[in-house]
Amino acid sequence: MHLQQNMTDKKNKEDLNPGSASRGTGGKPSLPQGTRDFGPDVVRKRQYILNTIKSVFELYGFQPLETPAMENLDTLMGKYGEEGDKLIFRILNNGLDNPAKEQHAREEFENVLKGKNSKTITERALKYDLTIPFARYVAMNHNQLTFPFKRYQIQPVWRADRPQKGRYREFCQCDADVVGSNSLVNELELANIYNDVFQKLGISNYELRINSRKILTALSEISGGADKMIDITIAIDKLDKIGMEKVKEELSGSGLNNNHITVIEDYLNITGSNEEKLSAIKKLFSNSAVAQKGIEQIEFIVDTIKNSKSDIPNLIIDFTLARGLNYYTGIIFEAKAPPVVKIGSIGGGGRYDDLTGLFGVPNIPGVGISFGVDRIYDVMEELKLFPETIDIGTKILFFNLGPEESKIAYGFLQQIRQKGIASEIYHEPTKMDKQFRYAEKKNIPFAVIIGSKEIETKTCVIKDLRSGQQRSVAIEALSEFSFV
Repeated sequence: MHLQQNMTDKKNKEDLNPGSASRGTGGKPSLPQGTRDFGPDVVRKRQYILNTIKSVFELYGFQPLETPAMENLDTLMGKYGEEGDKLIFRILNNGLDNPAKEQHAREEFENVLKGKNSKTITERALKYDLTIPFARYVAMNHNQLTFPFKRYQIQPVWRADRPQKGRYREFCQCDADVVGSNSLVNELELANIYNDVFQKLGISNYELRINSRKILTALSEISGGADKMIDITIAIDKLDKIGMEKVKEELSGSGLNNNHITVIEDYLNITGSNEEKLSAIKKLFSNSAVAQKGIEQIEFIVDTIKNSKSDIPNLIIDFTLARGLNYYTGIIFEAKAPPVVKIGSIGGGGRYDDLTGLFGVPNIPGVGISFGVDRIYDVMEELKLFPETIDIGTKILFFNLGPEESKIAYGFLQQIRQKGIASEIYHEPTKMDKQFRYAEKKNIPFAVIIGSKEIETKTCVIKDLRSGQQRSVAIEALSEFSFV
């Protein structure tokens, strides 16, 4: 099958042109734009992040789940808003080169170029995120699940976005969701999961921002009507990127009058401590029942966390936080990288109380969060937060000093491996300088040398390649040696 992005995203059409950067030139191999290879050093660092997140998910009682790389297009379309739908990678059907169907396929492809759907051309797509596929899974399996169902999922997703720093077309998401419960305890748990993960990774000065879509619903009701909710949240969601004046221009272009825009501007200008923000928002929405409900939920979470033994000092109420996805209905979160790193969001999520209703199974409430692993990696690289030992794969290199010596060395190599210590033997007998250079390039901390002299004396030489110190030990005691 061939992969094809939604071609209404005009910014990305250059990838379809012959000779573009994604195709390479002169027959040289290349990668599609927005994708990357990961060498051993990078994979180890990514696994460090993933294993940290996974350990915290399981500490809080979440279970693993995986869904296919592709979904039916109907499963995804219409779930992410107009902007999100444009970024869905579609998969072309097989058999489009059938001569008998060629003319019809060409006509249908023209419709696809105009933004319409055609099952003749495409009926599947790469998944845009993990939440919608999870909702589809719950809808299909709700009779067999034990609720509340707590799952985590760590898999790649794809978006036909414009590649730039911190933004890729293929990237890994780590999600944790709870479905089948209305309790705000779930939001508390997810907030603490964020904090636990970032503290373990050393990202101590991140910010966890919180708002409620119920407050945004109230804002839309007094600023043009509930039907303006999507327009308002999409515009607000761009505030950090385009600034207040451009947001006001977008709101005006959506049909809001000056009075409505003034109310929204007053709302967005609420500042101060969490307590001061809550006081101001209560005055602004004193007559709105739905806003009061959202305010109560935020107060519960902020106060409970503040009074707990695991306080999150950088939990910030942020009424400019909108999260433009349509399915959020309650509390929403966004984790932001430390200000010194110009990356922005490194996680986000919120409550979606009827997401499974999109698939014919209503009344299953849910709430979830997502970690942006690629951005977290970039943050940790820039701040030099990875442990120094993370680059060590092989711990011991057995030198190869000849056919007989290597046979004996290999036997002890296997004993060392039985102890769970990563070890290898140099692949051929050669000069020791070459074997030392190999160990240095691979960051191997120890060398074990067994030559003809050592075989006679039944000893071996263990050299710490970091300090240069070496010692001779009885060869039979090698497996008991402490390689630290």
